[in-house]
Amino acid sequence: MRGVTVRDALDGAQTAIGASGSDTARLDAELLLAHALGVNRAALYSDPQREVTGPAVRTYQDLVRRRSVTHEPVAYLLGSKGFRSIDLEVDGRVLVPRPETELLVEVALGLEPGSRVLDVGTGSGAVALALKHERPDLEVTASDISSAALELAQANARRLQLDVSFFEADLLTGLDGDWDAILSNPPYVAERDSASLPADVVAHEPARALFGGEDGLDVVRPLVEAAAQSGAKLLALEIGAGQSDEVAKLIDEAGFERTSRHSDLAGIERVVVGER
Repeated sequence: MRGVTVRDALDGAQTAIGASGSDTARLDAELLLAHALGVNRAALYSDPQREVTGPAVRTYQDLVRRRSVTHEPVAYLLGSKGFRSIDLEVDGRVLVPRPETELLVEVALGLEPGSRVLDVGTGSGAVALALKHERPDLEVTASDISSAALELAQANARRLQLDVSFFEADLLTGLDGDWDAILSNPPYVAERDSASLPADVVAHEPARALFGGEDGLDVVRPLVEAAAQSGAKLLALEIGAGQSDEVAKLIDEAGFERTSRHSDLAGIERVVVGER
């Protein structure tokens, strides 16, 4: 890549990344090159004839290799991922935050002032921190069974200067609190569907945070029951495609009086809410 222009560097990287199976090869190439050069993507468009030289050459080559050969997620390569109006540090300890998970935050934005909210399985802290950022009046707590994930979530909270409490816990075990709302993006991918996931997800994102048993609901079932027993007024769960009917039934049978469903931009019923 010695002496090549930005345009040529992007074209070559797009070809390599696309051949590896990425559906976003051009975007991947642009994000990685902007990172290697220390500029934003707009700078790539404004000066496509700029030469890629010096240390940036080796850095970009390495990033493209890791993306195209070992299928590392772009967010891990960059070390960060935007989520609503905040930027989160991310790595292999946590799932990459996804746009559909923003629905959990949107559901909670309508809570009464001062409500106590628990984010179960917080991972990078995405839901808890974005909610606290947009609704500083809420009392937000986040939990995760993974101590490694919690370390990263707490680091994000410190960097963003957001006052969220963190606890290591298996679902609600040991968490005493009169929660007004419980939010969660639990593991919900059915093990039988693992072959349909992108290579970068299967190879690099934590399986414990992805897979929920044979039908994907091994964590959802006890979580719904625990949430019902806690007395929470609202429960909102992110789920997988085709799971909304079963999850709505679980929530209804647990004693929540009303259920609603919220679809993502692809039209998939992605979040099921129970209220009482």
